[in-house]
Amino acid sequence: MVSFRFVLDVQNCTDTDMKRIKIAEVITRLDWGGSPDILRILCQNLATQDYELTLISGLTRFPSLRTKDFLNKFKGNVIFINQLIRNINPIYDLIAFLRLLFLFRRQRFDIVHTHTAKAGVLGRLAAYLAGVPVIIHMPPGHNFYGYFSGVFIWGIVMIERLLSRITDKIITLTELEKMDFIRFKVASKDKIAVIYQGLELEKYADSSVDSVDKDTLKKEFNIAKDEKVVGFVGRLEPIKGIGYLIEAAHFVLEKLPQTKFIITGEGSLHRDLERKIIQGNLRDKILLTGWREDIREILSILDVLVLPSLNEAVGMILIEAQAQGLAPVATRVGGIPEVVQDGKTGILVRPKDAQALAEAIEMLLEDKERRIQMGRQARQWIKERFNVENMVRSISDLYQNLVMVK
Repeated sequence: MVSFRFVLDVQNCTDTDMKRIKIAEVITRLDWGGSPDILRILCQNLATQDYELTLISGLTRFPSLRTKDFLNKFKGNVIFINQLIRNINPIYDLIAFLRLLFLFRRQRFDIVHTHTAKAGVLGRLAAYLAGVPVIIHMPPGHNFYGYFSGVFIWGIVMIERLLSRITDKIITLTELEKMDFIRFKVASKDKIAVIYQGLELEKYADSSVDSVDKDTLKKEFNIAKDEKVVGFVGRLEPIKGIGYLIEAAHFVLEKLPQTKFIITGEGSLHRDLERKIIQGNLRDKILLTGWREDIREILSILDVLVLPSLNEAVGMILIEAQAQGLAPVATRVGGIPEVVQDGKTGILVRPKDAQALAEAIEMLLEDKERRIQMGRQARQWIKERFNVENMVRSISDLYQNLVMVK
């Protein structure tokens, strides 16, 4: 088990000059996805004379190359708690809770900021019992509907209501998420701050995208020059609605046979999707790539990105695609309407409707001029609303204000 930490070395700043705010950022895992990226960006940008950061994470099985590089550079600021896992495990959960409690009491943090559901439960409770002055939670979305059902959802709502009483501020990524917290009576309006997720836009600039060897990648995927490419990037889980994309592919291929579909990601549905593709005789048309690091490169060869989610807090891949000038087709669920401007930067359709999904895909594939125009508008939209500077500044201001109040 790895466990280590050190205080950031900041030039021209000593303990006698000023008291830095001690912050513990807690997350269940640093696998690919929105929450790990947000946390990585925060740690990299808040490593200033104002803050002393400690990152506490559970076991990470699929870190991206960016995450690996980040952990290597910040390894002295990281504490791994291997018992802090996503699934419910009473023994592991108790051990993780006790380790967090002991750590918070020993380190005397000014702020504990939790990310993801399990870290939010154990981390906030431990921080409260340890007497941490400021407790902040940033859920990766919400679990109030779409993921679970019945008694389980009721239990989640009850737990979140109780934890809200010991939480100074909840950060949501969309207005829709904020309204859900209010509607389910989890938190009052004044306890919630909406801060849009930031993206490192320089990685999606024209010069960066133009440097991608698209021909080599298309050759790897056996894509002919005259074929259009439709893609999905994400977890292969039921909530992502990936089965509806497979169904929509049948409709699209009937009308536009010179089309290839690339599905990138891993998850519990991998084998089921393989079976559906084989049964539908679509092995030459739909490629399951598995887990890939080169998401930016894959986006560069797509004509249309599709996200057919049944529920989605934000949809980080939608932000990435639009930043790269790609107009997406997505479902009108969760916070997606706040990320994709329907009819302007992309097309939104009803969830669980393969026919509507297919029609939107066909519309963009057949109208290149409209596709390009939407892509331009999408790039500008993301630049204005979802940049790193805005996100980091807003969270930093929140930290400062809450500490001053305490």
